[in-house]
Amino acid sequence: MGKALAEAFPVARGIFAEVDDALGEKLSELIFAGPGDTLTLTENAQPALMAVSLAVMRVLETEAGVDLARDAKFVAGHSLGEYSALAAAGAFSVADTARLLRIRGRAMQKAVPVGTGAMAALLGLEFDAASAVAAEAAQGEICQAANDNGGGQVVVSGDKAAVERAVEIAKAKGARRAMLLTVSAPFHCALMQPAADVMAEALAKVAVKSPIVPVVANVLVRPVTAPDEIVRSLVAQVTGTVRWRECVAFMAAQGVTHFYEIGAGKVLTGLLKRIADGATGMAVGTPDDVAAFKAARA
Repeated sequence: MGKALAEAFPVARGIFAEVDDALGEKLSELIFAGPGDTLTLTENAQPALMAVSLAVMRVLETEAGVDLARDAKFVAGHSLGEYSALAAAGAFSVADTARLLRIRGRAMQKAVPVGTGAMAALLGLEFDAASAVAAEAAQGEICQAANDNGGGQVVVSGDKAAVERAVEIAKAKGARRAMLLTVSAPFHCALMQPAADVMAEALAKVAVKSPIVPVVANVLVRPVTAPDEIVRSLVAQVTGTVRWRECVAFMAAQGVTHFYEIGAGKVLTGLLKRIADGATGMAVGTPDDVAAFKAARA
């Protein structure tokens, strides 16, 4: 991912070089060429996805004249994407964001022994119903709603046995589908508290500025601009629910009608249609997407 973008635009290459320098390794080579199983390790995937998003953002600024402070009412990101959004809005430097996400990825991986935690997608249940399933499945263990993605798509996370129970309970309660996910750790649940502690320490050492555009925080579902509140929300996000459906609905309620998904993939653009009726979404991640973006604004 990101390879065509780097080949086409010098500013994109600059972002990848900045991330490489910050991490002291050629993450860009892994991003462009793999191998996939190494890239998908969370300690690599998190800074890699941020690098692609920021590369796209710089290209839009230089090639399409985008000015976030002028053109965007809010920025937001799903889970690690919140760091990308904060970097795009100038709250963090690119180098600090890369280092924070490397730390975050490693801390999340180490928080729980491999194989003892799990995550599952419950499709066709709204958030309240899915949360009730998680509570019923817990039975003294950890099982909680990790991601409220919208459109009846909720991910639960926790102890493996509890998450497996949640899958069976969800099926009995009429979920369209319920299945375990192939993930390396149970993200966004109380089992991640050791990682939250690591992130609190790491964030305390980083310069945080007020973003040039308000950032709608995953765990708060409202805009944050004060540096201390940004830090608190990022620490809480490690163990808390990614309330994406509510974040998008909040922005739509504030009059946002056009949403742009910046970086690799189009998953959030697909979810948008199920959350904000009448809103338009556009994913921008390749040189062709940049050209389409420019054409649409012309």
